[in-house]
Amino acid sequence: MREDRFKPRRGYDAITAYRSDRPRVEINLSDNTNQWGPAPSALEAVRTATARDLSEYPPVDSARLSSAMASYVGVDPHCVISGCGSDDILDAAFRALAEPGDHLAHPAPTFAMVSVLARTNGLVPVAVPTRSDGDIDADAMLDTGARIIYLCTPNNPTGTPHSRAAVARVIERAPGVVIVDEAYAEFADDVYTAEAPRHPHVLSARTLSKSFGLAGLRVGFGIGAPALVGEVLKARGPYKVNAFAERAATAALTHDRAWMDTIAAQVRELRTRFCAELRGLGFAPLPTQANFVCVPVPDSRRLAEYLHTRSIAVRALVAVPGIGDALRIGLAPWPQLQRVSDALREATS
Repeated sequence: MREDRFKPRRGYDAITAYRSDRPRVEINLSDNTNQWGPAPSALEAVRTATARDLSEYPPVDSARLSSAMASYVGVDPHCVISGCGSDDILDAAFRALAEPGDHLAHPAPTFAMVSVLARTNGLVPVAVPTRSDGDIDADAMLDTGARIIYLCTPNNPTGTPHSRAAVARVIERAPGVVIVDEAYAEFADDVYTAEAPRHPHVLSARTLSKSFGLAGLRVGFGIGAPALVGEVLKARGPYKVNAFAERAATAALTHDRAWMDTIAAQVRELRTRFCAELRGLGFAPLPTQANFVCVPVPDSRRLAEYLHTRSIAVRALVAVPGIGDALRIGLAPWPQLQRVSDALREATS
């Protein structure tokens, strides 16, 4: 049997490496998850699940969950598709809306899984450097002629939002589909989700992992015109949201919006305070509208390793285009951030 028939795919290698290095620490700020815990109603929904919930298949595409998602973002339920995290929405959209060999343009830097998912689906990722102010270069993105243009705002890993003017220009002139990843929308000033269904070629991707604290249940959703959503649905596959996730997400979106708004307000206050603290230590954190801060540093691995000795995990970013090495630090209640600040002071003194 020929050995080269089973060469590992680049996407699989990247995902395996990403999952295998998750640290076991007291304070884990490496994944931008909700450090205040899950939405209370979601936790109660999981605790009160029945044996039948476990032994039977969940709804193929839950009308209750779709209605709750639609109500949350202010669109018609026919404009919503749910999935196993926003990664699942992106994966299905790439498969549904482009053909193998098509180009997918994305800013550089941006969410690392985008190029992985593109290659997994046979697409060719085209990295377009962001401008010096962190905004996208709209004309350069358009000049690629890509079948799919992917925009993440606020951007991961920088936290920087893309300007409304630049996003609008891309949407207006894109030759194909525009996907706007809004995983951090609850913490940002500008949100595009409700506008997506007005355009036949725009899909917004959202998640409940960050704002509602449901990262462990993997619930994401896409918003767009019904025809576009219908195409993505064909490529998504059935049963992508399990029964516990469906119950928890529906409960959170129905009952815990005020709770989430309170957490989001705290995140906004804490990032201002934490960035000021970092500047006082001699760092220059990037402007952010997400629930994390990106901090350029000379040697990210060394500094992350030092923090790990203090039982603190952050994401070490190496040679980020236009930035260099940096630490990505998720936001949390102030006692945790104070420990980060103290450890950074020790490391740099």
